[in-house]
Amino acid sequence: MGPRIAIPMPHSTDLKYGERALPQYARAVELAGGEPVTIPLDKTPAEVMKLIERCDGVLLPGSNADVDPAKYDAPPHPKTDAADPKRDTVDELLLQDAYNMRKPILGICYGLQILNVYRSGTLIQHIESKINHQAGRTVPIAHQVEVAPGSLLSGIVNHAPNIPANSSHHQSAELIGDGLRAVALCPDDGIVEAVEGTSRDHFVLAVQWHPERSVDDDENSRAIFKALIEAAKSRHDSLTGEFETV
Repeated sequence: MGPRIAIPMPHSTDLKYGERALPQYARAVELAGGEPVTIPLDKTPAEVMKLIERCDGVLLPGSNADVDPAKYDAPPHPKTDAADPKRDTVDELLLQDAYNMRKPILGICYGLQILNVYRSGTLIQHIESKINHQAGRTVPIAHQVEVAPGSLLSGIVNHAPNIPANSSHHQSAELIGDGLRAVALCPDDGIVEAVEGTSRDHFVLAVQWHPERSVDDDENSRAIFKALIEAAKSRHDSLTGEFETV
């Protein structure tokens, strides 16, 4: 059995979206050697905590909701979509547990945004750009992503200075949250495409594109999930060793 990776349902009311999206994340985790654990959004916080305390890592997936701008003290933009409070509650429980217990975190698209807001960052509520960041799942490469040398992400993608990315979002990180740093940008407009944690002993990575859609065709996409699973396995093995020593 591989490390158990908690994945919240993508949306609490749009079940068709969740049923379409969730299997892609679960499959990507399985291909990398992990065991996906779906976290429902209709449980009490206590019930959610019982589920996630046995997990070794967290994957925060995309969503067709937007983070409530009140969470970062901003008025809503006319094009900001409705929030999903149940998803946000579960995400915040997952993040609280992951930061307290140093569990690896991978955020994807909306997952990057809720991570950044959780860490007291802010969001651009609607991107105005010559680049179509809402290209969608039918466009396999929407733009290039410029990766910061020396970053965790750079090591994962074999130190490639630029990588191709798909794109399905209209919001992005603006002010970067505490303990995070931007490590990838869209070179054409400066939109933040990835953030990672600044603590060397805690794997925290979030990307604005959707690597789960391209694991069959793209080595970098597979490498992102493999890095999450390896970090979760390393943490699990170290805890097991400590327990056996005691």
